[in-house]
Amino acid sequence: MPNSPGRKPTNEFRMTAQTMYGLEPVLAEELLRLGAKEVEKHNRAVAFTGDLGFLYKANLCLRTALRVLIPIEDFPVRNEQDIYAGIKKIPWEVFMGVEDTFAFTAKLNSERFGHSQYVALLAKDALADRFREKTGKRPSVDAEDPALRIRLFITGEHCSVSLDSSGDSLHKRGYREQTNLAPLNEVLAAGMVLLSGWDRMSNFVDPMCGSGTLLIEAALIAGNIPPGAYRKSFGFQLWSDYDAELWAKVHAGAMERITGNRPVILGGELSKNVARKAETNIAIADLKEEIEVKNVAFEDLEAPAGRGILIINPPYGERMDEDEDINGLYKMIGDTLKKNWAGYDAWVLTSNLDAAKHIKLTPRPKIRLFNGALDCRFLRYELYEGSRRRDPVE
Repeated sequence: MPNSPGRKPTNEFRMTAQTMYGLEPVLAEELLRLGAKEVEKHNRAVAFTGDLGFLYKANLCLRTALRVLIPIEDFPVRNEQDIYAGIKKIPWEVFMGVEDTFAFTAKLNSERFGHSQYVALLAKDALADRFREKTGKRPSVDAEDPALRIRLFITGEHCSVSLDSSGDSLHKRGYREQTNLAPLNEVLAAGMVLLSGWDRMSNFVDPMCGSGTLLIEAALIAGNIPPGAYRKSFGFQLWSDYDAELWAKVHAGAMERITGNRPVILGGELSKNVARKAETNIAIADLKEEIEVKNVAFEDLEAPAGRGILIINPPYGERMDEDEDINGLYKMIGDTLKKNWAGYDAWVLTSNLDAAKHIKLTPRPKIRLFNGALDCRFLRYELYEGSRRRDPVE
């Protein structure tokens, strides 16, 4: 059967990297740069071809991927019996032994099936029953750290089954111990840096840096540091075909490509407590020499000389106290950009487009992204030097 553990490292197979809405073009570009073949963009995912070594490299090096999956089976489903029968037909003994643990996760987009947990339970029973009939024993479920994570996707009357090679989501880099309220997802942060077109040489500034995620992701990008370098493990390391020697080679190769590139990376944070959290995370990532954090309000943050990129993830108004002025906050952002940051490109992520009008600059482009469940726009403001300015937003 294709794509099974036991495959030779040189055998190529199809894989799918999941991502967040709006980051598909960035992820596709990442994959092409890494050497993926037959790259195809889909909704919140990018499909590609590679070998076992590339599977390892993708997990280690992709900045905008949430998971790397290996599709193993597709079949039609109209009812619960179809799910059970389809899962039971898959030769699971090729992928795992009866002593290995496993876990199913189901995601549904179908009017025929209402409960993802029940679908996952059906699949679990089908796999376990296959082993019991063949060996007299049933493998155990481990929801936390299984040897084999299996993902089901049911869309309409179609079920696809994939092995999850990543284990924990790849956004869990391993450097972020301290967070503030509503921290930015690391994959989204990396995607924002890459979407901004930052050249990795000019200044990079986050004047409302929170726990420092954008700053750290920018420093990883600047130094070509693999985002997976801080993780203790990946899912594929528990697979029966795990090639420790190949993984060591891939890992060493990626670490050798780290550069000594050190542009100015500056964060500002009004809260002293939150600024300390950012500094803790920066220290865990071993980036204290690359990143500076100042405990200062945005309007008082001095712009580093030269040009660069400014990325701001301000409050959207969802959690602000009633007496706080969200429109006033965005007016301050616009006034400060015009007054202090000429020559920079500023990017603002927000779900509050009414408040964003108070920036009084015209954003081009407006990129749709999701911060959690919040439908946001990533807005670019080109800040000209001298008297030339954009027209105010209508």
